[in-house]
Amino acid sequence: MKVSVWKGGAEGRFRQFEVPRQASQTVLDVVTYIQRSLDPTLAYRYACRVGMCGSCAMTVNGVPRWTCRTHVDRVLDKDSLSIGPLKNLPVIRDLVTDMREFFDKWARAQGQFKGNRSKRDDFQAVKPASAERMQVDAAIECIGCGVCYSACDVVAWNPDYLGPAALNRAWTLVRDERDRNAVARLRAVAGDAGCHSCHTHMSCTERCPKQLSPTAGIAGLKREVAKSILRGEF
Repeated sequence: MKVSVWKGGAEGRFRQFEVPRQASQTVLDVVTYIQRSLDPTLAYRYACRVGMCGSCAMTVNGVPRWTCRTHVDRVLDKDSLSIGPLKNLPVIRDLVTDMREFFDKWARAQGQFKGNRSKRDDFQAVKPASAERMQVDAAIECIGCGVCYSACDVVAWNPDYLGPAALNRAWTLVRDERDRNAVARLRAVAGDAGCHSCHTHMSCTERCPKQLSPTAGIAGLKREVAKSILRGEF
């Protein structure tokens, strides 16, 4: 099959390779074959190879995906593949992007848990069946792969936008009854670059490899911001 792979930095270009087809072949297998057999200078990331770490995320035929979980048979288009770096992130080299601004936005969204108990205190019990805990459970499995960020149209239009992953993280903490930073967090996500910039295109939800719905979490943040304003907390 014919494979086009991005080479270089932001001003790079696609380079063509011919790669043999194999049974149960993944896109990551294709990239690894190219690096090991055709172009040893090719830069890319991977770690677990079983869909646990998310570090192998790339753009495959225009769609952000985990390459270790994407079988060639599912995405091959007329015996050809196009593989590039994740969109909406600076390209370091080839298929490697700079994730710093992605995680910096988690910090801007107050994505750190802040409780009021010390290691000397007993654990604070949380009822698993409570509505708040169930909302947290539905959103907490994000592993920070960047697929949703790459798929987000609003990030493409507004680079300051916090993005679906950071806002999803903020939502899980807002609904965590043990956290004591909810008001400051809602203030952090309420600005022009925050939850109200989301246009509800659902791209993040459609592309999330973990089947999470950042769109639902962002909608929840919008509601909580409105309630906080009515309570006079802003």
